[in-house]
Amino acid sequence: MKLSVVGCGYVGLVSGACLASLGNEVVCVDIDKRKIALLKKGKMPIYEPGLGDLVRENVRRRRLFFTSDLKRAVRKSDVIFIAVGTPPRPNGGADLSFVENVARTIAEEMNSFKIIVEKSTVPVETGEWIQKTVERYAKKGAKFEVASNPEFLREGTAVKDFMHPDRVILGVESKKAEEALRQIYRPLKVPIVATDIRSAEIIKHASNSFLAMKISFINAISNLCDAAKADVGQVALGVGLDRRIGPAFLNAGIGFGGFCFPKDLAAFIHLSEKLGYDFELLRAVEKINQNQKAVFLKKIDQAIWNVGSKTIGVLGLSFKPDTDDMRFAPSIEIIEALQAQGARVRAFDPHAMPKAGEIFKNVVFCKDSYSACRGSDCLVILTEWDEFKKLDLKKVKKLLNQPVIVDGRNIYRPEEVRALGFRYFSMGRS
Repeated sequence: MKLSVVGCGYVGLVSGACLASLGNEVVCVDIDKRKIALLKKGKMPIYEPGLGDLVRENVRRRRLFFTSDLKRAVRKSDVIFIAVGTPPRPNGGADLSFVENVARTIAEEMNSFKIIVEKSTVPVETGEWIQKTVERYAKKGAKFEVASNPEFLREGTAVKDFMHPDRVILGVESKKAEEALRQIYRPLKVPIVATDIRSAEIIKHASNSFLAMKISFINAISNLCDAAKADVGQVALGVGLDRRIGPAFLNAGIGFGGFCFPKDLAAFIHLSEKLGYDFELLRAVEKINQNQKAVFLKKIDQAIWNVGSKTIGVLGLSFKPDTDDMRFAPSIEIIEALQAQGARVRAFDPHAMPKAGEIFKNVVFCKDSYSACRGSDCLVILTEWDEFKKLDLKKVKKLLNQPVIVDGRNIYRPEEVRALGFRYFSMGRS
């Protein structure tokens, strides 16, 4: 099929490349001409494992194309996926102006029957607003369908998540739209669940909010474990082996970040209020997540005292490993809080330092992990990159002014690190 994907961000670019791999002819569209120029040269504007090779392979096979000309892409496509940003407003609601602008352009340029699919994470009822917008601006008699196809991609494993999903959700209002979208996803050979559009929109927010709730739950348990001198890792193991619960998202730490969970949680809370329901549970999830940063900062203060006169070595800046995404990364608030107290910060991240450099002032970005350790009074772990787990800790100890590690991601075994002579602090483990 001839498809277009509007938006070449983390969702749109991965979706476009993977849809091309399924045998479709895909045009990826973005108003950022610099980004399009990079992609045409085979260079990736984001770091995502496996994405570069996938893009270049499908460009070579002439299945994947890039343009900033949305009007032309609309005219040449049968199905148009909207994957533009829906950033949070100050009140927690989603800013849907980009979605509206794209819907209007699609309406004005339609020259045949089109299926318009919302791929971006949007609040319930957005499909109806897209329908009204297209009806308002389309030529009289224009034929189209609106559908919802929420994404469930995790940064760092997005290509795998797209090609091997647990399920595909299709929010549709007609058999014609359902069959066309089923045809696109049939090669994946996974369960395809067709619902009405409103239910599909809620499925996305409900899924992310539930996962965020699991993370906040185990983080609350970690604080209880700290108080009781128990081990949250052992607690999580015992709880996660219950098949009704499962082990995923039960890793205690400094809280979740990224563009999805914080934004979607706030949007779902706002939506609930708008519909007249006070979702107290999710407000508690949000509060616990925010509080984890304060808990971690207190551990640093307890570890080295008088933070303002110290140099802190930081490993990890991105909100999670295997991505360069700094949006809502816990490292931002933590580093800014340390600097506000007067601390000097030396930091290293395998891929996020270019983007981090646009955010932080007066942070010394180091060439590798050991350089971040050199001359620091404390080593702080903020992202659980695999290479940090494999560090030569004996070498780390020699480079630090004091043998102190404050581990916000629980990547080391306390007994092993302490046996090397470190004072070691982690989340929910004595």
